[in-house]
Order: sequence, then structure tokens, then C-alpha cells
Amino acid sequence: MYLTEHFTLPEMTMSESAARLGIDNTPDAAALVNLHRLCTFLETVRQLVDKPVLVSSGYRSRALNSAIGGSPNSAHIQGLAADINVPGLTAAALAQRVADSPLMFDQLILEYDQWVHLGLSLSGERRQLLTIRKGTGYLPGLV
Repeated sequence: MYLTEHFTLPEMTMSESAARLGIDNTPDAAALVNLHRLCTFLETVRQLVDKPVLVSSGYRSRALNSAIGGSPNSAHIQGLAADINVPGLTAAALAQRVADSPLMFDQLILEYDQWVHLGLSLSGERRQLLTIRKGTGYLPGLV
């Protein structure tokens, strides 16, 4: 099932951890609506970079999020966040391209220089920029 032209429900819910642990990672109706909104946003990122956007983590059920040690308030639980990469761009370059664009997002986190977390909000986008690296915790901005 395609949520948008380039993003499918299976890719937004796929989780090796869920499969390994036998956790149901099926979104409810509200999360499905949010996933459509998120995928629409990811389409704009795809247009911005003019390359495919690869999703490594999208929707996470509460059980899955807890099992992998995710934040209890993670936007992934609501279907409003994705961890992404783009072939041919480093995670830092991708993060900078999105940060420099007019795109409205709630959070952009450069995580361990390996992927970019993009989150949306139900109550207004903050355009918060953060970086996390091993041993640093969250740092303000893209550093």
C-alpha cells in the first residue's frame, strides 16, 4: 500500500527488531493518518535533494519503541517521525540541506553522523536542530 508516490506502508512500519521479538508494529487509524502526512513531507525532502530518501525507521508501536529503548514521547509512536538517509549524501550534508531549506519540521536530529531523524508535530513545528554523538547527549544545532 502506497502512502504517497514513493513511500509505502510496509517500509514505514518495517522493523527487524519487531520481527525478531514478535512485536506487532501495525499502526492504528490515527498513526496511519500521521504516516500519510509524514510521507508527504518526505516527498518534499526527496524533491529538495533530488534523490531517493531511504527510511531506516518510521512508525514504532509503543511496545516496539520500549523494546528498543526509544524515548517514551517519541514522535515515531505517533507515526510522525522517520530516520532517513539519502544515497550519495552524508547524514551531515542531508541534515544541513534540510536545515537550510524552508521546509517546516518539528525536529531534525543528526544522529551519530549516521542518519537524520526528522519529526513532525501535531501542535506546531519548532524547526529544532539537534546533534547527538556517542557520549555527548543532545547538543543544540548541527555540530
